[in-house]
Amino acid sequence: MSLNIMLLGLPGVGKGTQAAKIVEKYNLPHISTGDMFRAAMANETELGMKAKSFMDAGDLVPDEVTNGIVAERLDEEDTKPGFILDGFPRNLEQAHALEDMLSKEGRSLDAVLYFTADTQVLVDRMMARGRADDTPEVIKNRLDVNGKLTEPIADFYAEKGILHKIDGAHELDTVFADVKKLLDSLENN
Repeated sequence: MSLNIMLLGLPGVGKGTQAAKIVEKYNLPHISTGDMFRAAMANETELGMKAKSFMDAGDLVPDEVTNGIVAERLDEEDTKPGFILDGFPRNLEQAHALEDMLSKEGRSLDAVLYFTADTQVLVDRMMARGRADDTPEVIKNRLDVNGKLTEPIADFYAEKGILHKIDGAHELDTVFADVKKLLDSLENN
């Protein structure tokens, strides 16, 4: 399969679970910004050390550092046949930077899978994880903050005609059946 896809959705909607199933079925590398930051820091790359300095101070990693780490990862050979991007872009500036870095290589995103679910479903799932700091109020606030970041990105890709909403509230296998149907139709076009 040769597809460049991005996963979008709020915490608890099942992006990570679906990413693992996509990797298993389609053999695409899963590019998670969290994993990339950890690898860049562990390998002590220049950008990894910059990211670490911000994270150690409790600050968000600036876009230019994040963009650089993503660009380095997308330059690796295993991504040439396709990839699953997860956790990036987080804002419109990063979305524009992603467009630029892909277009320089004659590539583009084929699809953005936007996983959705009602707030109560997400709250229930996140409460079931049993983290000590997760109260319904804290979770709802986290979802609200993330929603304000996610909506402009969803709108950006909807305007490009590559946003595909997937109902993430269903059982895992039902959601993956929807993902598989979409990806197979994209691959056959």
